[in-house]
Amino acid sequence: MANNRKQRVKSFIDSEQVDLHKFSEFISEDIDDTELLTQILKNAQDEKLSLGDRLADAVANFGGSWQFIITFFILLLSWIGINLYLLKNKAFDPYPFILLNLILSCLAAIQAPIIMMSQNRKEEKDRQRAQNDYLINLKAEMEIKNIQANMKKLFEIQKQQMFMMEEILRKAEK
Repeated sequence: MANNRKQRVKSFIDSEQVDLHKFSEFISEDIDDTELLTQILKNAQDEKLSLGDRLADAVANFGGSWQFIITFFILLLSWIGINLYLLKNKAFDPYPFILLNLILSCLAAIQAPIIMMSQNRKEEKDRQRAQNDYLINLKAEMEIKNIQANMKKLFEIQKQQMFMMEEILRKAEK
């Protein structure tokens, strides 16, 4: 039966003429193994993040939070307050706060590519998740077709059995 299923899977994949190399590997493993396709895909998807990836995620998470906005706002107000009021004559960054502008520009120049790296990695993860969903849906469709074919065979067998039972009843009545 497993060979029959493998043969039908292979013919279906060939007839669709789509690039499903990954799917055929997963399907073949799934037919022989009791592990679910979803579990195989999840195991294949689990990856170790590099230090750069973890750092980019941390910067993106912090940079897009209220905690960052509030902390940043407090630091800006403190910088301005210290230079305008506390150190009126000896301010280390007098108005128009050129040093502050330089620091903000550097922060934006560094933060933007880091956030983009994190977004690109998440986009790749989303693309992989969508591809996995497609594979699972395709497998479900094939399994439904397989069940329908088996049901059709069962109905044929049941018809034959009913016919045979009617024959036996007719012979028994004679």
